[in-house]
Amino acid sequence: MSERIPMTPAGYKKMVAEFKHIREVVRPQIVRDIEEAREHGDISENAEFEDAKERQAHTEGKVRDLEYRIAMAEVVDVSTLVPSDVVVFGTTVSIEDEDSEEKLTYRIVGLEEANVRAGLISYSSPIGKALLGRKVGDAVRFETPKGTRTVIINAVLYR
Repeated sequence: MSERIPMTPAGYKKMVAEFKHIREVVRPQIVRDIEEAREHGDISENAEFEDAKERQAHTEGKVRDLEYRIAMAEVVDVSTLVPSDVVVFGTTVSIEDEDSEEKLTYRIVGLEEANVRAGLISYSSPIGKALLGRKVGDAVRFETPKGTRTVIINAVLYR
């Protein structure tokens, strides 16, 4: 059996919106593009037709992928959990780098939602794995491509 895909309510909502957009906007436009390209005559040497068919194949693959991810989604809403000082999926974690004293805030999210620049890190990333299950005040060591880092957990927010 396949494994569930954890995601936040916001990530799930975004994925469903993307799926709806593809079904209701992108697919119909591609069908119109194919019909228009066919009207231009011989499709064997019709670049517009080939391009539209290629976009259609890519879009159908994306639709299947989104259908699977939506079906396998396990939405985790931390706002419904009893807050504690333990890092779990969906929590926001304030940390301080032990060496540089840089203060950072990350939210632990699903792989699909991760965006480090937006402060969203995957639960399966090295830092995400290291933080899960740890508590405020813990020193957490983890490996990165640039070497071992240690951070101190300053706060865990359930929001």
